[in-house]
Amino acid sequence: MLKTPDLLLLLCVLGAVDGLYKQWIPDTNYENKTNWDKGDVPCGSDTAHFPAQRRVAVFVETTHAVQEMRLPVDGEFILNSGAGFYVVGGQDPGCGAGVTTKFKDSDSLQWFNPALWQAASTPNDPQQGKFQFSVHEERVPCQYDDVVFKAHSSFRVGVSCHQSVVPVRSLSVLGKTFETNSEFSEYLSSHTGRLQFHGSSVVTVGNPSCEDPSGCECGNSVHHQQICSSTTCDSVSCEKPLLPVGHCCVVCGAILTIRYAAGFNLQNYRERIYDQFLSQPQYKSIQVGVSKISKPQRLLGIIPFGTSPEIQVVILDGAGGTQAEALAQELVNDANSHGSALGITEVELQTSSENTTDPTGTSTAMVVGVVFGVLVLLTLITILVVLGRRRTASTAACQAEKPRLFLPTHQEKSFPVMQPALSSPLRSMLL
Repeated sequence: MLKTPDLLLLLCVLGAVDGLYKQWIPDTNYENKTNWDKGDVPCGSDTAHFPAQRRVAVFVETTHAVQEMRLPVDGEFILNSGAGFYVVGGQDPGCGAGVTTKFKDSDSLQWFNPALWQAASTPNDPQQGKFQFSVHEERVPCQYDDVVFKAHSSFRVGVSCHQSVVPVRSLSVLGKTFETNSEFSEYLSSHTGRLQFHGSSVVTVGNPSCEDPSGCECGNSVHHQQICSSTTCDSVSCEKPLLPVGHCCVVCGAILTIRYAAGFNLQNYRERIYDQFLSQPQYKSIQVGVSKISKPQRLLGIIPFGTSPEIQVVILDGAGGTQAEALAQELVNDANSHGSALGITEVELQTSSENTTDPTGTSTAMVVGVVFGVLVLLTLITILVVLGRRRTASTAACQAEKPRLFLPTHQEKSFPVMQPALSSPLRSMLL
């Protein structure tokens, strides 16, 4: 089994251009008080009860005394070095009156529940409690992410969606990192793997890294409805709530939409925000999520004509203040000053404040774009009308030059036919 430092070094080597580390939060550890219905770990006078039909792999880190243990039909203990159980004869003096403590059901914990994941930029960030804010779609592991289940821990997660496979870049479980799907498939077929992963879909590893410096889309938009069905939204009090792309709930704060050129690097820009801005004391309560999205394009705001890749920066104030908009303004100023060096060509700002103006000039650009679109549309209509008239005139001219052929009708058959006059003798003979 890999030691934690070795695991962290390995994950650093595996780091992708735009992949994050997504860590699963719940566990099925024996020492976790929240896994027991009494809110405490069974002690020497208690009965540890695992319901008969419960399928679970439980990690045990240390030694525990019990009075009695009721085990399920299909389950297992994963024992850490030196861990185990022993039975106390009679009542345990430090335990009090014996009770039956039942291990909770973990079958309801689902992969596509964004509340059950934490995101980090580096593998050692979770060790320091440093996690990133993400929109709901990206809290769930994306196709380029490295998935981490804590080393000294077990779990049970349901993986079910409308797709047969759920791809990720790599997956670490019980201190071992799986990079190839053949190796991970073997683990899934083991008894422990079947207890930890269940459901109608299968997690696959070995998905290629994101090779685009401007970032790659998460790929979870196809699961948006399922992700949002597991999300509970809080009420907001701002005047103009915002709905970020990939998020399930409206929020108060600011959204920057960035259009970029070939030199833009998403990871560098994300680090720039964290190092130069979020490190300032006034922004300690700010949450920022940076991601690549596809934004629908509409002519005159109505007619769809494809999508364009953009960078979305979602800024929220965890303290409920106005620092989110202040940071957004600083980022806009930074883009205006250093946009050419960063590869940023345009920034659009939205805020939840009623009296906020757009300092980037994008409102003027939008008006100019709309006017230009109207002129283009009028030009196209004029061309179509002219072409239509020319076609009508050409058709009329052709019809005028075409010779007209008259066929006899039913009435024309009764017209007299002129015959040559016959001489009288010949006429008498014929009669």
